[in-house]
Amino acid sequence: MLNIKSVNHIGIRIKDKSRSVKFYEVLGFEFTTDTGFEEGHPIVMKHPSGVVLNLLGPSNMPEGENILMDVSQKYTGITHVALTVASLVDAKKFMKKECIEITGSFSFGGMSAIFIRDPDRNVIELDAYGADENNDLSGYAGHI
Repeated sequence: MLNIKSVNHIGIRIKDKSRSVKFYEVLGFEFTTDTGFEEGHPIVMKHPSGVVLNLLGPSNMPEGENILMDVSQKYTGITHVALTVASLVDAKKFMKKECIEITGSFSFGGMSAIFIRDPDRNVIELDAYGADENNDLSGYAGHI
């Protein structure tokens, strides 16, 4: 067994540096450094929770849709990032306030989740655990 201690960072290829940095700042990530975005090196952003993002770029493929979304064709690759939140009700209120579309939801056992997309259509899953009323999704229509 490999002795893994934690996730170090999440790398996401982006098209528009300014647009993506602004989006992740809205979610609470703070800009740390730009190690050379235009040369393909990451912009590093860190959330107070300890989650680190490497926004890589620039994308050099023609405009198109992210093929790792909820489409019928299923390609190999990382499909989403899942982050744990304290309350889905609070997360939903936050997304509404920031005009970020919730694109799906599900509940399974003691966990409930909603889905959002970043500006490049990468999937972000927000999960909450427990039977707390703050995580109740009853009455919310939508599934990924």
